[in-house]
Amino acid sequence: MTVTPKPMGGVGMDPMAMGLGLLLMVAIVGVAFISFGMSMMFYALIAIIVGGALIGFGVHFVPVGGAPAAMGQAPGIATGVAMLAAGAGLAGLFGGAWAADLGLVVACAGGAIGGALMMAITCTFVNVIYVYAMGIPAASGKAKVDPITGDTQTEYKSQGTEGHGLPFVSFVGGVVGGFMGGLGGTLIYYVLLKWVYVGKLVGALQATAGADITPVAISLAGIFAIGTFLVNATLAAYNITGTIEGPHDPKFARWPRAVVASAVASSVCGIVAIAIVAF
Repeated sequence: MTVTPKPMGGVGMDPMAMGLGLLLMVAIVGVAFISFGMSMMFYALIAIIVGGALIGFGVHFVPVGGAPAAMGQAPGIATGVAMLAAGAGLAGLFGGAWAADLGLVVACAGGAIGGALMMAITCTFVNVIYVYAMGIPAASGKAKVDPITGDTQTEYKSQGTEGHGLPFVSFVGGVVGGFMGGLGGTLIYYVLLKWVYVGKLVGALQATAGADITPVAISLAGIFAIGTFLVNATLAAYNITGTIEGPHDPKFARWPRAVVASAVASSVCGIVAIAIVAF
């Protein structure tokens, strides 16, 4: 009997599926260009695609250990990929939303820092629990030497485990992943709010002159930004399939597949979010 191993790294990418996905994305962008021209709504769609790709890429940096991590048998945070990525992204989104009136750069910087800070705090307390509550050191099961610090890992790894705790490279990966997720989520929120809804909702709702549609615009932008983030986090979770230690993990090499999938999915989400007020 021949057993075919699960694809690792970038192996197993289906060129036809990726080609069809990219064709769909190009078609959506083409329809948007024909419908909106070189307007802010067209640029908003492009920004949403970029934001989704950032989310899909950033998720692969986040150290996720799932149930094995809770038992000290694998490095990472003891939760699922989508839940942890969503937590970092939402923290970043809240961090950037308050600064939306200060401009795109400030809002995106606030979102990125918010997501990174959430992951930094989470990773710190995870290691505190591992070291002081469970009495085990941080050790990678995917690298003999920490790629950043050069610290050896093998002698600290317990037999029968994939490692445990959060090595420094995993900590850094978590912060980078949170940064990118917060940046991508805030970018999506900002362009929907400022480039689409604020200008279009008055006509779409047939609001009277002077009516304040800001609460509705903020609500819609938040709903679609969070929804798009969850879509991309879930796609990345399926791409990772289980646990991942961070950028040094062999599974990290799968990121191109997730970035393409996230860009395609974000184009679909983006055109729907824009179309509800554009037509």
